[in-house]
Amino acid sequence: MSEEISNFIHDIVDADLAAGFSRQIHTRFPPEPNGYLHIGSAKAIWINYSTAQKYGGLFNLRYDDTNPVREDDEYVRSIEEDLRWLGCDPSGGIYYGSDYFEQCYEFAIKLIKEGKAYVCDLSPDEMREYRGTLTEPGKDSPYRNRSVEENLDLFERMKNGEFQNGTRTLRAKIDMSSPNMNLRDPAIYRILHVSHHRQGDKWCIYPLYDYAHPIQDALEGITHSLCSIEFENHRPLYDWVVENIGFEKPPRQFEFARLNITNTVMSKRYLRELVETGRVDGWDDPRMPTLSGLRRRGYTPTSIIEFVRRAGVAKTYSVVDIRLLEYCIREELNQTALRRMAVTKPIKLVITNYPEGKTETFPLPNNPLDPESGTRDVVFSHDLYIEEEDFSLDPPPKYQRLRLGGEVRLMGAYIVRCDEVITDDDGNVTELRCTADLETGNGPRTEGPRVRGTIHWVSADHCVEADLNLYENLFTLENVGDVPEGTNYLDHLNPDSLQKLTGCKLEAALADAKPGERFQFVRTGYFCVDSHHEGTFNRIVVLKDSFKLP
Repeated sequence: MSEEISNFIHDIVDADLAAGFSRQIHTRFPPEPNGYLHIGSAKAIWINYSTAQKYGGLFNLRYDDTNPVREDDEYVRSIEEDLRWLGCDPSGGIYYGSDYFEQCYEFAIKLIKEGKAYVCDLSPDEMREYRGTLTEPGKDSPYRNRSVEENLDLFERMKNGEFQNGTRTLRAKIDMSSPNMNLRDPAIYRILHVSHHRQGDKWCIYPLYDYAHPIQDALEGITHSLCSIEFENHRPLYDWVVENIGFEKPPRQFEFARLNITNTVMSKRYLRELVETGRVDGWDDPRMPTLSGLRRRGYTPTSIIEFVRRAGVAKTYSVVDIRLLEYCIREELNQTALRRMAVTKPIKLVITNYPEGKTETFPLPNNPLDPESGTRDVVFSHDLYIEEEDFSLDPPPKYQRLRLGGEVRLMGAYIVRCDEVITDDDGNVTELRCTADLETGNGPRTEGPRVRGTIHWVSADHCVEADLNLYENLFTLENVGDVPEGTNYLDHLNPDSLQKLTGCKLEAALADAKPGERFQFVRTGYFCVDSHHEGTFNRIVVLKDSFKLP
């Protein structure tokens, strides 16, 4: 991985330490367990984890499970699995926002007693009307000046389940004329008669994120609360909560730009819709930007972290080319992936001057860039398979693969000449009959014409059959976050995002390949053994691309 690059967040921490900040640096990653993590989550994880690592601090995983409507233990398990897969172990511990429901409730009582919070009977529509606009101040709720005693009584009755959903909220009493609409008496508690995935039916009131989050940070000793840029306007409310509750060592919030990538979506709502409508094969579909999908496709944690690092940490909005992600995995696998031969659209090639039943082996390097990877023996026999596209009846100029009367080198083995072409009734090529120059198996031809073309092959009797999934971008639109007027993001799904090749012929060494193992199929691409379907390989990325690093 490339050397560390500093960023503005590290500059902030450096300035704090230079000014005498003496507490141990402590960060956290606070995902809501209502879906699977995606590559944008990887950026937030890496920023928080690497900051803690750089300064010898602690890093927490805290589930933001304050909204029980869509939360599920399945998502809880997947989040921790993804976090650890990235190598970002939570040295500070694993926590749940619901662990702090009792403290959040007690702090709400404190705010009510100090005249800083009140129970409001406005409906959601009425609250929006009273809130005002960006250019007009809001109006005080008619319930804003309730007595402390009445508010305490109503809040207790809310907690005891006496009122229906949406009939009352607890609101912070701040400033209805503030230019920041987040400070216009925001709701900090709402009624939800919904069972919680961990708390069961203990609570029917739940704290809202903007209230609960700073409390959780403070109770855990978080020093730098690092979050994405959409929370920038929420920072004054964050500060109001920790200040008015009176924490002695309050955390501070800082924001960074979200990770946006071309030809994909990062909205969890959109990703859930793709899953629930069956447009993809679950949260871990290899076309999805989820970490589980990328893992199933064959991406490594180091390639994802390198991509996030190269994409950079800033506050300004930007969209990163998805080809940078592909570049990072391609660069890594070029150095580490074992080479194997795979024929994706096979044509039979018969060596007429090679005895039937005879076999011999040729040693081919596992990875030419890694001498320590050694070699594997590839079986050569009378009947072989080659790629359909490696033969042409009507070759274009400068064609260097096989043609009738032409010669090519079989990779790592003999030079062969095509003598006869067998076709079916429709004129499709079904078999090539060739003669091998049996003096060329161990090196170049000493006499005769030079052969320029080299093609890959497998023995027909010593290969395994498999299916290959070839993936392309899930969306045709480059910036899916800015869809043209009159359309929605689903209108731009790529109908060719998955091409499935069946009956492919792979060299025998792949017979024992395990799910998750990655290989370079020579001249074809990088592939990973699928974890769901036996005998299936997923293409991670093609071998080459025109992308250049900026």
